[in-house]
Amino acid sequence: MHRSHHCAQLSSADLGVSVSLAGWVDTIRDQGGIIFVDLRDREGVTQIKLEPHDNATLGEQLKQLKTESVIGITGKVTRRPAGTENKSLPTGEIEIEAASLEIHNLADTPPFPLDDAGGDKVNEDLRLTYRYLDLRRPKMRKNLFVRHRASKSIRDYFDSAGFIEVETPALFKSTPEGAREYLVPSRIHPGQFYALSQSPQQFKQILMVAGVEKYFQIARCFRDEDLRADRQMEFTQVDVEASFVTREDIYALFEGMLKKLWKDVLGTDITTPFQRLPFADAMNRFGVDKPDLRFGLELSDFTELFKTSGFKVFASAATSNGGAVKAFNAKGLADLTQGELKSLEEIAKSLGAKGLAFIKIEGGEWKSPIVKFFSEAEKAALTAQLGLAEGDMVFFAAAPWEKACAILGRIRLEAAALLQKRGKLTIRHDDWKFLWVVDFPLMSHDEAENRYVATHHPFTAPVAEDAALLDTNPKAVRGQHYDVVLNGMELGGGSIRIHQPSLQKKVFEDVLKIPADVVESRFGYMLKAFTYGAPPHGGIAFGLDRMCALLCGTTSIRDVIAFPKTQKGQDLMAQSPTPVTAKQLKELHIQTVMPE
Repeated sequence: MHRSHHCAQLSSADLGVSVSLAGWVDTIRDQGGIIFVDLRDREGVTQIKLEPHDNATLGEQLKQLKTESVIGITGKVTRRPAGTENKSLPTGEIEIEAASLEIHNLADTPPFPLDDAGGDKVNEDLRLTYRYLDLRRPKMRKNLFVRHRASKSIRDYFDSAGFIEVETPALFKSTPEGAREYLVPSRIHPGQFYALSQSPQQFKQILMVAGVEKYFQIARCFRDEDLRADRQMEFTQVDVEASFVTREDIYALFEGMLKKLWKDVLGTDITTPFQRLPFADAMNRFGVDKPDLRFGLELSDFTELFKTSGFKVFASAATSNGGAVKAFNAKGLADLTQGELKSLEEIAKSLGAKGLAFIKIEGGEWKSPIVKFFSEAEKAALTAQLGLAEGDMVFFAAAPWEKACAILGRIRLEAAALLQKRGKLTIRHDDWKFLWVVDFPLMSHDEAENRYVATHHPFTAPVAEDAALLDTNPKAVRGQHYDVVLNGMELGGGSIRIHQPSLQKKVFEDVLKIPADVVESRFGYMLKAFTYGAPPHGGIAFGLDRMCALLCGTTSIRDVIAFPKTQKGQDLMAQSPTPVTAKQLKELHIQTVMPE
């Protein structure tokens, strides 16, 4: 064995014991010819004392030694001299007087500091190029442990609840009505392609038809979409499906899982049951279907107030079909700089606004280009409803309802960040505000294609009392869909599924207007399976990467994935993607066409 103990294991109870340790050289200190090495492994650090005076071999070895080299030592556990103890380390009372040193591998000088403070200042691309070094940093090592503990907690929970883990295929068929897919050419079926699975959705529903009843999987999924801090092209989701369940059963099941998870990983008790918020209320109050409840700044509706306003921009929006005028008070943000205001305006424009109307209250005055258009009654109503006072800043949006909500929802988040920067608002990452967002519309209308599309996915069951509206007003139908949200991030979503073949076929063909032959080619096997006795069923999928990011207190899921891709979809360490040979392309019966 290379070692008898790990580097966080020994204490004063082991004084006089002969031990062997192995790991990486964290630091080297020369104190009057006596060399002290902090030896590190994944568990911790132990101080090693080496005296090369009477040992020529040891002296030569120490001349070569550099930080991050891999070594092994043997020696005895001794007490550190009084006054030199390190109370921040479990091994801080002892050191090892080394009798021998073995150099397993000498290291080159790392391209960046491997402590957290230094590593955090390094460009992320450099860290990803040398990911094997980045993962040696204490913070990154901790993140991997958190992810491991989270996965174990989840598996233990579902096992105890009678669920069985079933692996589903990564190679599936193309379903182009969803997100963009990764296609895999078939060598033995020329001109035909698999698609990497975006989700085990259809397979897990088939497992319910098969009588599995309670299924879960920590599943790898793939989507060819633009990457950002909370999105990767390959990701991991906690995927679950159960038969003979209602929405209430799903809520209780997953609240139990999250309660156990937070306790197991963080030692934190979270409050259950979670708040439930209908989709329409979430949009009206917070401007988004994944609201951050850690702070207020709620939106207010002024559509009725401005229907007869002298300010034509607001009056036009308020009187148009589906239009709305909304506002919120960013209390204390009247000291907004011109640069900050311009940045907010650009954000609003990127979401479809023509500009960003505002009122600033300074020196007892309302300052804004639009104030002159307001009547005294309108000013009084704004003051009363928004609680306006000196130093406040009001932002408005006048647009179709969903767009007005979305614009102010984004400006609300930006305003909160600016208030936090000024010390006027406290938003803690460990203030856990869970909620369920429910009663989503089953269908949305795609204006460009002039047809309905599924808001969640086409397998979601309608709320029973709304089902008849599928024939007359699909947009008014609520789906049995639910999202669990934490601190402004969607952790996961699911639904009770359609299990009747006739209703599923109706949704595909009559509501979504998918041609019958396309329905048969893409979903025929599923509809056929339903004719052999499909139980009522439902489920949910949670993003493991996002959950772990929240548990670790980081804003990027790249920090909790061992080997993530960059925002350009590249693996800088392995240098992929790469071209392939002409022979490989020929075997796959495909040709590449370079963009002009």
